[in-house]
Amino acid sequence: MHVQPKMHVQPNLSSTWHTAGFLGTRTINADAVASHIDDVTGGLVVALADGVGDLRSSARAALLAATTAVAVPVADGPGAALLAAQRAVHADPTAGDCVLVVAQPFGVGYRIAWVGDVRAYSWDGQALRQLTHDHTVAQYFRDRGTVPSPAMEHQVLTSVRTAPATKFGLASLSIPTRLILTSDGVHKPLPHEAMTEIVRYAGDPATALVDAAREAGGTDNATAVVVDNAFLPPTGPQPLLPAVA
Repeated sequence: MHVQPKMHVQPNLSSTWHTAGFLGTRTINADAVASHIDDVTGGLVVALADGVGDLRSSARAALLAATTAVAVPVADGPGAALLAAQRAVHADPTAGDCVLVVAQPFGVGYRIAWVGDVRAYSWDGQALRQLTHDHTVAQYFRDRGTVPSPAMEHQVLTSVRTAPATKFGLASLSIPTRLILTSDGVHKPLPHEAMTEIVRYAGDPATALVDAAREAGGTDNATAVVVDNAFLPPTGPQPLLPAVA
């Protein structure tokens, strides 16, 4: 599945979300994006899944996990969304495995749950803040003061199929910000500083992040999702996007 740049409008809250993606050198795009308007709150729920491996079964798992996760009621919480995605993947004999991040509206902010190395960021107009913490072998050793090998960056410790609920990553944000979700094909080729400048200046940061990852030599499936929070004040014209080294 190849994700094309597009924009979605949530009429009841006047918020929008944008997504963009590219295949890289893979034969299959195993990234998947889904959204849903919660029946009770009217808030926008979004999810991004990244299939493990360059396989049709990986793409199936990602699509199934993302679409299942966003349909879970916000009142049940994002952990319940991950559990529902896990049950759906286990029940489908054609599904492989994937990693997943889901963001639910919570007041004027968000509640987020994830497994693996997909990420969520917040942007308040000044700083890009990473809300998730990678569940990878590399991050495990980095957290303990050891320099990991490059291969460890691609080895996940949790996934939709394998993670127990006690290993789900959970985060919350109680202030209104722009929300950004990325698969590792975006954030691994790009330094945090480059991502910050792109989000600061780009008129369409989802497309700009994906384009920059490709220009930086990224070869993996790369997908970005940007949600403009309805509670944020409107912004004025922005300067042109600076070149990314």
